[in-house]
Amino acid sequence: MKKIGFPITEEEIKGLKAGDRVLASGYLYTARDAAHKRMYELIQNGEELPVDVNGQTIYYVGAAPAKPGYAVGPCGPTSSYRMDKYAPSLLDRGLKVMIGKGMRNDEVIESMVRNGAVYLVAIGGAAALIAKSIKKSELICYEDLGTEAIYRYEVEDMPLIVAIDSEGNNVYVR
Repeated sequence: MKKIGFPITEEEIKGLKAGDRVLASGYLYTARDAAHKRMYELIQNGEELPVDVNGQTIYYVGAAPAKPGYAVGPCGPTSSYRMDKYAPSLLDRGLKVMIGKGMRNDEVIESMVRNGAVYLVAIGGAAALIAKSIKKSELICYEDLGTEAIYRYEVEDMPLIVAIDSEGNNVYVR
């Protein structure tokens, strides 16, 4: 089991290989379909993003309401293919890590290799377990989107698997 930090370093990215299990700690952003669509439209219009994605991590999630004593409620990964249209434009702006579940399309993988990024998967169905690794949640923008707003999470030992590494090696294709 490898330990990594968010934001992640270039050295950490290069050391990750498809199939590696990792425990991640640090800060990441959340964003799902609606937030990605808004960011994509900003990029298309030459406008600034509400968050600087350079060197950052985005977790494809919309957490349920928090129970007392927790930063968030259950927060399992969303199917990543729904962000495939938008991911290359964010990767080209320096996004380094995406977290979700399921396969990615060829355009996303090519963009990952070109930009030195990785795709990590969280285990679907483990939403309550994942929530225990989230220590703090802060609303950043798009409050009108509810659970799909962009949040900044502080995570500690979040269990993940490297699905696609920065060289394009892919656990879904063997």
